[in-house]
Amino acid sequence: MNILVCNGPNLNLLGTREPNVYGSQTLREIEEELLLKFPEASLTFFQSNHEGAIIDALQSTIGKHFDGVVINPGAFTHYSYAIRDCIAAISIPVIEIHLSNIHLREKFRRTSVLAPVCMAQISGFGAASYAVAVEMLLYHLSKQKI
Repeated sequence: MNILVCNGPNLNLLGTREPNVYGSQTLREIEEELLLKFPEASLTFFQSNHEGAIIDALQSTIGKHFDGVVINPGAFTHYSYAIRDCIAAISIPVIEIHLSNIHLREKFRRTSVLAPVCMAQISGFGAASYAVAVEMLLYHLSKQKI
């Protein structure tokens, strides 16, 4: 199963950016763990600090045999209607994730404009949020093929 793991702004700074909030693992370390944990999946990793590049990456799944998307949109989750509309336009399941529990943080971080068009939202499990999302997608996709 082909899954795009898409990361938004500032996630390239994981490991050094507020480790008390986001953990000490780098994005590359998280990606390497996912590859080891899910050898049955074909994982494609993408990160950008630019909204349009994230939209391009999401749109690139159309017609390319992708089965699902895990997206950590970073701050775009709170206000990017463009990414929201893109997720709504693609026909594969998307799971939104966050390393921190956005519902326990500042008020402006508690709202996601993406969640209503995603299959699920996972937050607050640190780097394990990625693995939970991939596991959920693999389970969901296996049930669809039966």
